[in-house]
Amino acid sequence: MASWCFRAVRQSYSIVASPALLRSSPRLLCTAAQQKSNGASADDDSGSPKAEQGSVEKALAEEKVQLEEQLKEVTDKYKRALADTENLRQRSKKMVEDAKLYGIQGFCKDLLEVADILEKATESVPKEEVTKENPHLKNLYDGLVMTEVQIRKVFTKHGLVRLNPEGQKFDPYEHEALFHAPVEGKEPGTVAMVTKVGYKLHGRTLRPALVGVAKAH
Repeated sequence: MASWCFRAVRQSYSIVASPALLRSSPRLLCTAAQQKSNGASADDDSGSPKAEQGSVEKALAEEKVQLEEQLKEVTDKYKRALADTENLRQRSKKMVEDAKLYGIQGFCKDLLEVADILEKATESVPKEEVTKENPHLKNLYDGLVMTEVQIRKVFTKHGLVRLNPEGQKFDPYEHEALFHAPVEGKEPGTVAMVTKVGYKLHGRTLRPALVGVAKAH
């Protein structure tokens, strides 16, 4: 019985101490270590794409913000350019219209002197002398009147309006006061006398009327 137990223990020891088992143990340990290492690297690899994706999304978000700011800036510049262009077009249009309206301003001023002379000429002719018994004077007078009427029609056609403000309220934009004096029957601040009529060209005073203004006693 004792010898049998001894053999069993010896066989067990032989199995445990077997070189084949000892040779296989390091391989098993290496395999386990490699599997563990592979598992750890797999975990690292699985985390790397997520980190890379996050950095790409962040870069895209920053680029989007920059592009939006650039778009806003370009849009603002475009709108300002449109507004400036429209303002320039409106100013140019008004300048052209003013040139058409007031381009004859200098010519009209020269004609006003002619109109003044015609008016003085017709006023200086004694009306009682203009009769059939004096045909030469009558013909001359009629010719002057017709010329004066015709020149006034031409003035009206081109927007030139005569100003004779007697009895009206004094307007410094249309009248030029030569004197202020008390006048019976005239309200203070009104035009009591017109020494020279004025003219307006398309609503703009071309020549103010020369007047005397009534003042309070």
